[in-house]
Amino acid sequence: MEWLALAMLLAVIAVLMLGFPVAFTLAGTALGFAAIGWSAGAFDWAFLGSVPSRVFGVMMNETLIAVPLFVFMGVMLERARIAEDLLDSMAALFGTLRGGLAFSVIAVGTLLAASTGIVGATVVTMGLLSLPIMLKRGYDPALSAGTIMASGTLGQIIPPSIVLVMLGDVLSAAYQQAQLRQGIYTPKSVSVGDLFAGALIPGLLLVLLYTLYIVWRAWRTPAALPRGNPEGHPLGVVLRRALRALVPPLLLIVAVLGSIIAGIATPTEAASFGGVGALLLALIHRQLDLARLQQVMQATTRISSMVFLILLGASLFSLVFRGLGGDELVHDLLTGLPGGKHGALAFVMAVMFLLGFVIDFIEITFVVVPIVGPVLLALGVDPVWLGVLMGVNLQTSFLTPPFGFALFYLRGVAPPEVTTAHLYRGVVPFIALQLIGLGLVWGFPALATWLPAWLYGAH
Repeated sequence: MEWLALAMLLAVIAVLMLGFPVAFTLAGTALGFAAIGWSAGAFDWAFLGSVPSRVFGVMMNETLIAVPLFVFMGVMLERARIAEDLLDSMAALFGTLRGGLAFSVIAVGTLLAASTGIVGATVVTMGLLSLPIMLKRGYDPALSAGTIMASGTLGQIIPPSIVLVMLGDVLSAAYQQAQLRQGIYTPKSVSVGDLFAGALIPGLLLVLLYTLYIVWRAWRTPAALPRGNPEGHPLGVVLRRALRALVPPLLLIVAVLGSIIAGIATPTEAASFGGVGALLLALIHRQLDLARLQQVMQATTRISSMVFLILLGASLFSLVFRGLGGDELVHDLLTGLPGGKHGALAFVMAVMFLLGFVIDFIEITFVVVPIVGPVLLALGVDPVWLGVLMGVNLQTSFLTPPFGFALFYLRGVAPPEVTTAHLYRGVVPFIALQLIGLGLVWGFPALATWLPAWLYGAH
């Protein structure tokens, strides 16, 4: 009766596309198909007896505590106007160059990715501040919008990233499960710190690809990226202004990310330090009061509740999927593909890319990865390499029409003269760059595995 598991997977994707709440869709579909499977004699209700222990496991998972802490850090930095200061100072520094504003957006997107990781806040902030100025100076609307959206999504792959935290937790369980299936009863583990170290070089590679594309466009179509007018400030004043804006977030990045990669702190400990650092930066910028703190806490609670509710729904979904024999179905499918582990991995990457057009990265992480992860890891795929490939792929889902979240974020704050067609046309080259980056990490696994191996030793 494995066809019931496949039907359940297709049903949940269809219901999600209709716009129903994700967590309740996952749980409701799972319970519905559990009832159908039980009535057909293909499902044992005893599987659901492990639901309480799974819920308790989520509650006691120390790694997942990093999610609300990183969310708090990102929301607080967004409310502390860090992005505004960075954009103003970078525009003053690079604005006189051809395409200088685009370079500024990429630089700020990179810094915000490494300090906040909140895609929505980054895209909205840069859309409100940079897009009107770029249009006023004669930049091509499509290119401007594409640059802002692509730069805003860097927080998905450049650590510390909430996506990598969730992927690290899911892949850790999948890696241990794969080893136990192979008869390895002292399984090795993969940590969030491993993924952070593995994603650092690929994330910077994407930044390089974006920058090279802007350089190429400035050479090929100079009218689309005009030079800015000098503001008349001496270079020393501009540099001091840029340093004042850059140093505080850079110190926070070094403290948070550096402590994780160096093994001084766990991601959860570093995230709590980052939250305190974000509070201090808000105080320094005189942007912290009781009302703003309340807004940050409410936003953090809302986002974190959504993530954990989806996690619980996905946990029930995967349990019923396994009870219907879906894991055997996926195992037979992936191991039967030509090309061995590379053929199976190519199929999974293609499915994740296509799913990114219609559903959110959180659902893909919590629903798809637990299903395919153990099979791929049992085939010998390196867990860090797999996690980074999935992270880049999930980042692409933020840009792909029609449901890419970055498109919605920018559409909500873009001036009237920037149409939806501009957004779609502007994002296509950056989707291509994402796929090139994904291909480079695929073809040269050392881009993802060298740094973690050097820091922590091979898995």
